[in-house]
Amino acid sequence: MDAGPGAAPHPARGRPGAPSSATRAPGAPWARFSAWLECVCVVTFDLELGQALELVYPSDSRLTDKEKSSICYLSFPDSHSGCLGDTQFSFRIRQCGGQRHLWHPDDRHCDSGVPVSLQREPAHYFGYVYFRQVKDSSVKRGYFQKSLVLVSRLPFVRLFQALLSLIAPEYFDKLVPCLEAVCSEIDQWPDPMPGQTLNLPVMGVVLQVHIPSRADKPESSPPKQCGHENLLPAPVVLSSVHELDLFRCFQPVLAHVQMLWELMLLGEPLVVLAPSPAVSSEMVLALTSCLQPLKFCCDYRPYFTVHDSEFKEFTTRTQAPPNVVLGVTNPFFIKTLQHWPHILRIGEPRMSGDLPKQVKLKKPSRLKTLDTKPGLYTAYTAHLHRDKALLRRLLKGLQRERPSDLLSALLRRHLLELTQSFIIPLEHYMASLMPLQKSITPWKTPPQIRPFRQDDFLRSLEHSGPQLTCMLKGDWLGLYRRFFKSPHFDGWYRQRHKEMAQKLEALHLEAICEANIEIWMKDKSEVEVVDLVLKLRERLVRAQGHQLPVKEATLKRARLYIETVVRSLPTDLQVVLCSP
Repeated sequence: MDAGPGAAPHPARGRPGAPSSATRAPGAPWARFSAWLECVCVVTFDLELGQALELVYPSDSRLTDKEKSSICYLSFPDSHSGCLGDTQFSFRIRQCGGQRHLWHPDDRHCDSGVPVSLQREPAHYFGYVYFRQVKDSSVKRGYFQKSLVLVSRLPFVRLFQALLSLIAPEYFDKLVPCLEAVCSEIDQWPDPMPGQTLNLPVMGVVLQVHIPSRADKPESSPPKQCGHENLLPAPVVLSSVHELDLFRCFQPVLAHVQMLWELMLLGEPLVVLAPSPAVSSEMVLALTSCLQPLKFCCDYRPYFTVHDSEFKEFTTRTQAPPNVVLGVTNPFFIKTLQHWPHILRIGEPRMSGDLPKQVKLKKPSRLKTLDTKPGLYTAYTAHLHRDKALLRRLLKGLQRERPSDLLSALLRRHLLELTQSFIIPLEHYMASLMPLQKSITPWKTPPQIRPFRQDDFLRSLEHSGPQLTCMLKGDWLGLYRRFFKSPHFDGWYRQRHKEMAQKLEALHLEAICEANIEIWMKDKSEVEVVDLVLKLRERLVRAQGHQLPVKEATLKRARLYIETVVRSLPTDLQVVLCSP
C-alpha cells in the first residue's frame, strides 16, 4: 500500500484565515488543544498520487512539507502487511530543523513534574494511527483506504489509542464536521498536569486518566478515581496513559526478555521485523519502556519504511549502525540491514493456554533474505543469567488463566526491579559526589560536584552492588563497563548532574536567605551590592520557572531581601534596578 518511490504526498487542503501557531497566546484558540496534540491529520490513498494528506486540523499547524510527507508514508501499512479492516499503530518522526521551543506556558512545569521517561519530545513527533481498509465498490481501486492520525509530542500511547477508537469510526462516517467538533472538545480539556486525575470529555464519553508524577511510587496503583457520581454517563477509566500490555507484546520473546533488556540498557542497534505495523510498533514501544524509570536516550522508530527521510542514514554501510531501535514490516530490510548486530524476527501474536512458542537465538550468519524464520539473530552473550523462576510464574499464570494485565504487571515489576537494582548503586555513588550542606556558605561560590570516577564506582560494588537487591547472578561488572560507553549512561549522568547542580544552587539560595543581609552590606561597595541583586533576581526567575527545587517561603524571603538591598542604594541606582 505504500506509494511508489517516485510518488510525492499530496498537500493538505488547508482552511484559510487561521493565525500562525507560533503567535498563539495562552488564551487564544487551540492553546489548550496544543497542550495535548500538535494536530490531527487525515491521510487517504489517491490512485495518481499515492498516499495523500487530505486534511490537517487545525489548519495553522507548524508541520513542514517534509514532516507532512513522512506522516503520509508512515500512516499506511506497506504492501507486505495486508491489513484488512481496522488497525491501530504508531510511529515517531524527527522534527525538521531539530528541537523547537516549547511555547505552551505550562509545558515546562508539566515536564518537570512527570517521570523523565514521559517528558514531551522536544525534537520528535509521535503519530498515533487508526487505519481502515475495507472493500468498497464505489472506489476505483475497490477499497476504502484512509488513516486518521493524531500528532503529538506526548508519549501517551494508551490514551491516544483509546481516543482514536472513539473518534475514528465516527469520523469515517461523518467526516469533517465530526473532526471539528472533537478538536473543539479537546481544546476545552485541562492541561496534562502531573499527579492530577482528569476527566476528558469527547463525543459523549468521558475518559478518566491519571497523569503520572515523579512523586508516584513505582508500580503503585493510580490514585483512587473520583467524581464518578457526578458524571453521566460514568467515565471510561484508563488504568494508564502510556503502559502497554507487556505480556502480550513480549509473548514470543519471554525466554529472552533479560537479554533484550540488556541490549536496550546498552543502547545497541536493533531491528524488529514484524508482520504488521501494529505488532512492530507495540514491540518497539515495549522494548523502549522496559528501562523505566530510566529515560530511553537512544532514537527509536516504532514503524519505519523505505520512504522515510532517514532511510539512507540508517542503512548506510560506511559507518557503524546508529543507536536506534527500528520497527519494520518489509522483508527488504533483512537484506538492507544485514550488517546490524541484532535482528529480531517475530510472527503474528497468538494467545493460548500455554506459553507461546519462543523465538530461538540464532547467529547472524543464518540470516536469509525474505524467507527468514522467526528468531533473535545476534552474536551477543548476556552478562546476567536468565531468571527461570519468572518464566515458571508466567507459565503458571497462563495455565490458571490469569488475566493478561496481571501477567503484564508481574513482568513490568520484574523489569522495574532489575533496572532499579542496576541503577541504585550508581545513584548512591553519585550522591556521594555532592558537597556536604555544611560546606555551603552564603557569601562564597558553592563548592563543585566531584567528578564521576568509573574505577572508584566499580570498586564500591563489592560492598554496595546490585547483589544486595537482586538475586540474579552474572557478570555485573562487565555490564557496568559496557553501560559506561552507552548513550544511556551519558543521558543518566547529565540528568543527575543537572539535578544536583540545581539542588546545590537552591541550597546556596537558602543559605543566603537565612543570613543577615544588613550585616553583610555594611562594608560592601555599590558594585558588590548590585551584583548580589542581579544574581538573586536571576535565581528567583529560575526558581519561579520550576528550574530550582526551592520552597515558597525561601522565594518570599529572597524577594524581601532584594527589596531591602535595593532600598539601601542611591536613588539613581534604585531607578535603574526597579525599571522593567
